[in-house]
Amino acid sequence: MSDSTIGIDISKAHLDACRWPGAETRRFANDARGHRALLTWIGPDIGRVVFEPTGRYHRPLERAVQRAGLPFARLHPTRARRFAEATGILAKTDRVDAAMLARMGALLAPEPQAPTPEVQAELNELHRARIAMQADQLAAENRARAAELPLLRRQATRAARAAERAVAEIDAAMAALVAAEPDLARKAAILVSIPGLGRVTAAAILAEMPEIGTLDPGQAGSLSGTAPITRESGRWKGQARIRGGRAALRRAVYMPALSAVRCNPDLKATYDRLRAKGKPFKLALTAVMRKLLILANALIRDDRTWAPAKPA
Repeated sequence: MSDSTIGIDISKAHLDACRWPGAETRRFANDARGHRALLTWIGPDIGRVVFEPTGRYHRPLERAVQRAGLPFARLHPTRARRFAEATGILAKTDRVDAAMLARMGALLAPEPQAPTPEVQAELNELHRARIAMQADQLAAENRARAAELPLLRRQATRAARAAERAVAEIDAAMAALVAAEPDLARKAAILVSIPGLGRVTAAAILAEMPEIGTLDPGQAGSLSGTAPITRESGRWKGQARIRGGRAALRRAVYMPALSAVRCNPDLKATYDRLRAKGKPFKLALTAVMRKLLILANALIRDDRTWAPAKPA
């Protein structure tokens, strides 16, 4: 197998591809015909194909690459941008991004990944739509409160109610999707056994953390962005802070963490201990969020429901 790498920048209409080494570039349409032409240009002798995930625009390409039997990897957009800046690439065009992705893939040689299951892609898309619809609802409610004219208040109130109904419909669709898939249904049943976690949050965790049950504790904290990152240099020691991770996952477990410090004895003990040491509310709650996800990962890994810790 060749060591060459193909980097692909994906947009709605086009695929810009670059072969590394050599930096040969080509543009293809982002449709079935364009995918076939791209695969012919790539050929069978390739080390890897790399691209950034872009939701519905990348999934058909991913399936085409997978059917062709080519190894591929999805590169995190933030890390790709930082790689570009670190290597002095400040310009940002489709062709430049394709070359940057090819170079990044060649240097880092990421492990080939499995295609995203269709049900997982649908669940994630539904959850992202739910987040957007909740933001619309909040914005409409704020407009209704701020409006002085009765007409504007009525319009904003109708918009808020419509968004609320849309959120309920999305919740029902996510629940049906989870219930129809035995593996997801079992994971959801384990998650809701944890005090403080409901079915909506369980579906959100499954949407944003498909790796749950396969991670070690450090990976679970890092993936969610709830693990504090040490900041030290020489004799200087800064305050550790959380950074990166999946923001949508953190948002999903924020309210359950608030609930858990009231109704989950194990997590409440963690929160109370940190607060007793003088730790700020936000830090203590973030620790609860991290422990909640680590607990959920461990339970799904062991295929068991939650039970309170036995007294020492």
